Amino acid sequence: MHQVHFQIQYASSMDSSRISLRPFKLSDVDDFLKWASDDRVTRYLRWNITSREEALTYLEKVAIPHPWRRSICLDDRSIGYISIRPESRDNRCRAHIGYALAKDYWGQGIVTIALKMAISGVFTEFPDLVRVEALVEVENKGSQRVLEKVGFLREGLLRKYGFCKGEIRDMFMYSFLITDNML
Repeated sequence: MHQVHFQIQYASSMDSSRISLRPFKLSDVDDFLKWASDDRVTRYLRWNITSREEALTYLEKVAIPHPWRRSICLDDRSIGYISIRPESRDNRCRAHIGYALAKDYWGQGIVTIALKMAISGVFTEFPDLVRVEALVEVENKGSQRVLEKVGFLREGLLRKYGFCKGEIRDMFMYSFLITDNML
């Protein structure tokens, strides 16, 4: 079993004890809709949720049954998400990570704290996992900074790699690897 430990200390005004990760619930629908329907938040995401009904369907059919999709909560209110999707069979050594946060909370260190929380536990939950990958659009400087603060390394540029919202985009590949000194 692998476990990664981070010290969660920041020169941020945010009290990290107020931040938690938990599975989504149907009762999150109104909080979820607030940020999931914001074009600034979903600019780099594939979904397009505009109504309470779509939000409820997404939670019920996608978020809740997902093997590892967690709501980023501030005082137990949903303000974002982190998703870790492990590969299967011969590729079970790696997983893909994605995340988003409500615009009102950008720049406060919340995603950095939440990602460290997620990475700390995911290697235990998926014992075959040794690599977590993130694909980030070249224009998404904020997400690149967050990943680097958490310890992800930029591995390279994937040209014309990802299709999102009608266009094919260049993406950076980032990775976080379990290492012997983390065991």
